[in-house]
Amino acid sequence: MSIDEAIDRFLHYVAAERRLSAHTVEAYGRDCAGLAAALDRRSVKAIEDVGAADVVALLGDLKERGVSARSRARALSAVRGLFRYLVRERVVAVDPSADLRRPRQGRRLPAAPSRETVGALLATGSEGDDPLLARDLAMVELVYATGLRVSELVTLKLAQVNLEGGYLTVVGKGRKERAVPIGAFARDRLLRYLAEDRPRILHGRLSDRVFVTRHGRHMTRQSFWQRLRKIAARADVRQRLSPHTLRHAFATHLVEGGADLRAIQLMLGHADIGTTEVYTHVARDRLREIHKKFHPRP
Repeated sequence: MSIDEAIDRFLHYVAAERRLSAHTVEAYGRDCAGLAAALDRRSVKAIEDVGAADVVALLGDLKERGVSARSRARALSAVRGLFRYLVRERVVAVDPSADLRRPRQGRRLPAAPSRETVGALLATGSEGDDPLLARDLAMVELVYATGLRVSELVTLKLAQVNLEGGYLTVVGKGRKERAVPIGAFARDRLLRYLAEDRPRILHGRLSDRVFVTRHGRHMTRQSFWQRLRKIAARADVRQRLSPHTLRHAFATHLVEGGADLRAIQLMLGHADIGTTEVYTHVARDRLREIHKKFHPRP
C-alpha cells in the first residue's frame, strides 16, 4: 500500500469511526504529511517498507529544524496512531515506532491565575443591566467551577445541564461522556443567567445551546476569548488570560486544596493520567511551602 493511501485511510478512521474533532484530525494530518515527506526523501514508497530508522530520521530532521520537543512528541504520537491502526487492519506486521522513546519535554507548570485573580474577574461590574456581561461571567464561573475545555463550554446544550442535581453531562474528546459537578456558586450564577438574562438575549428566539449571542446563535471559542480579555481589562487584571488558563486554575486550585489526581483526571476528561500528572508539581510546591512555614527547622 502506498504511503498516501495508508495515511488517507487512517485519517478517515479517526474522523469517521473515532469521531475525533476536526482540529485533532487536522493536526494528525499535518504530522502524517511530515512523515510522508520524510519517507519520500528516503525513497520509501510503500508503507510496509517503513522501518524504525525512517521514523528516527523524521524526528531527527524535526529536531535539526528547531521544532520543539513537545511538537516532536506530538509527531511521534501521530505516527504511532497511524501504525497501530495499520497493524490492527493487518496492512503492516509491526509498528516501527513502538520501541522509540518520546522526546524529553520540559515539565512546565500551567500559568494558572491565582484565586484572587479569578475572584476579581467574577466581581467585575454589575451584570444586572447587561445580559451579555451576565452571560460572560456565567461562562467564566462555569469554566473555573468545572474545568471545561472551551470547545465543551461554547457547545454546551441545555439538555446537558442538571441544575437540580448540580452537575453537567459533558461530551469531550473522542465523544467520551463524563459527569462534572458544578458547585453552588456556578450553579446559582448559571441559574440566574438562564432564568433572567438568556431570554433577554434571545428575544423570543429558540436555541438548544446554553450560551448564545444577540443573534440567537451559539458562542464561538474566539468570541469567548475576546470577551474574557474585556472582562480582564475591566477588572484591571494584567495577567494574560485565556479559557485554557481558567481550566488550569480549576485543576491547580483543586490540587492545592488536596484533591486526588484521579478525581481531577475524571473531571478534566483526560484519557491518560500522565496528562494530569503535571499538577503533581503544584502539589510538591505546596508541600514545600507548608514545610518551610510550619517546620521548626525548615
